[in-house]
Amino acid sequence: MKLTNEELEILSILEENHKVPAETIAAMANMSVENVNEAIKKLEEEKIIVSYPALINWSKVEGKENIIAMIDVKVQPKRGVGFDEVAERIYRFPEVTSLYLMSGAYDLSITIEGKTMSEIASFVSEKLSTIDNVISTTTHFMLKKYKHDGVIFSNSKDTDRRMVVSP
Repeated sequence: MKLTNEELEILSILEENHKVPAETIAAMANMSVENVNEAIKKLEEEKIIVSYPALINWSKVEGKENIIAMIDVKVQPKRGVGFDEVAERIYRFPEVTSLYLMSGAYDLSITIEGKTMSEIASFVSEKLSTIDNVISTTTHFMLKKYKHDGVIFSNSKDTDRRMVVSP
């Protein structure tokens, strides 16, 4: 769905702070309070605003789709600081949206966002893999988001319409 600049501005404001009153949003977006309320209602009905705090389904907004990758990283911990120093270098990159220390086969789990797959590949090859103490990486690309922060994204209208084939 293609959104107006005003609708995009409202989404950005709500994503930053979902408690901003409509009057403040109207002043910030140079709109009437009535238009702000109508726009918010429309965005809620279209499931672009999925829940509050504002969880934006950017895949429904034309031109705003991002590619999300989850990267498993094996790290050689540094004496005296463990994983913290490497983790701090990684989370300072603007592409990184989350970073977790994990148990199991790898040490760190990173979520990054980019506009293209090559942008993510460049991040991994030029920034992440060149960090001292990073031993290896495994990149997984998110194909579809079904649920996030307890909110279901899949649409009940998207039911499986394939014919059942049996012998």
